[in-house]
Amino acid sequence: MRAADYTTAGDGVFKHLREEIDGIMARDPAARSRVEVALCYPGLHAILLHRIARRCRDAGWLLTARLVSQIARTLTGIEIHPGATIGRRFFIDHGMGVVIGETAEIGDDVMLYHGVTLGGTSLNPGKRHPTLGDGVIVGAGAKILGAITVGRGARIGANAVVVADVPAGTAVVGIPAKPVAPRDRAETGAFLPYGTPCGDIPDPVARALSGLLDQVTALQARIGELEAGRPALPPHSLPLSPHAPIETVASRNGGMQDAQGEAR
Repeated sequence: MRAADYTTAGDGVFKHLREEIDGIMARDPAARSRVEVALCYPGLHAILLHRIARRCRDAGWLLTARLVSQIARTLTGIEIHPGATIGRRFFIDHGMGVVIGETAEIGDDVMLYHGVTLGGTSLNPGKRHPTLGDGVIVGAGAKILGAITVGRGARIGANAVVVADVPAGTAVVGIPAKPVAPRDRAETGAFLPYGTPCGDIPDPVARALSGLLDQVTALQARIGELEAGRPALPPHSLPLSPHAPIETVASRNGGMQDAQGEAR
């Protein structure tokens, strides 16, 4: 990951505007023209205003940088702290409700959907926000919290809550987020809208429960085989369950009284 935002490297704030627009058009089938993207996509507007805010921050104009970021938040619904490090061809689709913290680092060709939070979990100064590698896709409503690393090409499912490192090329879903293995493993390397495999993906919890049920079924079958080889015990020799029906208790007590009478 780069140590500094590439937009502040002295090559002009808007030099890569065409590249950003082309990246948006490649990942959004609703985009009809570059003019439409330039005028109507709040994610593009937010990143352009972030570059201005970052320039102001690097120049020491901290209050001006925060004011620019607040203007961007008001206009686009996307809040990016001026200190965030963002790579090339970054795309925020729809965008409303996205929050990116001060020490967040975002690689190239990363895509976020609306409602995503890259938040911190510590009040201590220093690195406290996530690092996203190149090519990461984060689905709508996902929360990535803390100074963790999401590896290159990872996919974060919609509404997932990520609080631990995600290996490169892995798709994670759920709360807390857990890796999933789609039937087609190559699917995680392809573009996934909203970062969520939409095919037949096993739920990790359901998979664990299914394994337990299989074990119970196998144990029941084994018990049946063992009991089939033993002679049946008479009913009166079976231990009385504490939850036995009242009729069973009464019948046994009656049998015992009859036996006592005959003995007398």
